[in-house]
Amino acid sequence: MMDFKRWLKTILVIFLGIFIIGFVVIPLPFYVEAPGATINLKELITVNGKKDKDSGSFSLTSVGIRRATGFTAVKAKLAPFEDLISAEELTGGATSEEYNQIQQYYMESSQNAAIEQALKLAGRSYQMEFKGVYVMSVEKNSNFYGKLAVGDTVTKVDGQTFKSAEAFMKYVKSKKVGDTVTITYLRDGKENETSGKLIELPTDNKAGIGITLTDHTSIKSDTDVMINSGSIGGPSAGLMFTLEIYEQLTGKNLRQGKEIAGTGTINSDGEVGRIGGIDKKVASADKAGVEIFFAPDDPISDEIKKKHPEIKTNYEEAKAAAKELNSSMKIVPVKTVQDALDYLEKMN
Repeated sequence: MMDFKRWLKTILVIFLGIFIIGFVVIPLPFYVEAPGATINLKELITVNGKKDKDSGSFSLTSVGIRRATGFTAVKAKLAPFEDLISAEELTGGATSEEYNQIQQYYMESSQNAAIEQALKLAGRSYQMEFKGVYVMSVEKNSNFYGKLAVGDTVTKVDGQTFKSAEAFMKYVKSKKVGDTVTITYLRDGKENETSGKLIELPTDNKAGIGITLTDHTSIKSDTDVMINSGSIGGPSAGLMFTLEIYEQLTGKNLRQGKEIAGTGTINSDGEVGRIGGIDKKVASADKAGVEIFFAPDDPISDEIKKKHPEIKTNYEEAKAAAKELNSSMKIVPVKTVQDALDYLEKMN
């Protein structure tokens, strides 16, 4: 009898150990979003081979994303500035490979926009080069599904090149539904060709390939700007990239020794756009000892307010996060990169 009890106790301990290990180690089909790293851009950006050596810093802020386990899922539900999200919420239904490709495109696009804005503001010459259209998704009913993939750059249709996405789409729409076209595209630096029939697009009932696309551009300039972002993806570092590049181009030392961080996309007009997870970025910056944080003061339309009455601007979200943290960090609203530069000029 004693041997049976000892055996039962051993089995229970083993099962309990397996359960605890599984709870801590085995991944769930969810992800945890939490404050990520605050990264000094002096370490990532060089202009004409030189690094920024002035005092203070401009830093990007990030959101850390990791696969959830039972333990980290429970922790995310209880901890401030952590969220548990589904794979669908994170990727929008894209595969992991497609999601990573899209994030890398957004990063490359934000770098180009930042370099363009910094060169423009500093009065340096440059040219934008259209490389083709970047494939963001392929419809399942497209005859190019399984042929083209997210991350491909389409450079030609029927041997013709184009100077804009608009010209590309105009040519395709001029064809008839069912016409066969030959697509030339780049994948991993190699040129490939594939053919297929055009389908009818539900948006305008005209012929189309059945892909979501956007411009793939690069900048040509006598000024050599290098950004080594490594595995960081997404568009949200655009504003801070712009400020760091501008600082190096002009040598103005706008920071005056202060530790400055922020977030926000940047477009060709210099407008700063809304991003996700700003509360976590504020928490990251506060932990890193940042003194000033630039937050997008994004306009919210009446239509969006009507649908989502609880919505706040990024600036309002950042202010709320700083208050919850009891942070002394100054949260500064910006609508454009010029707003950030104006603030820095006045600060000096």
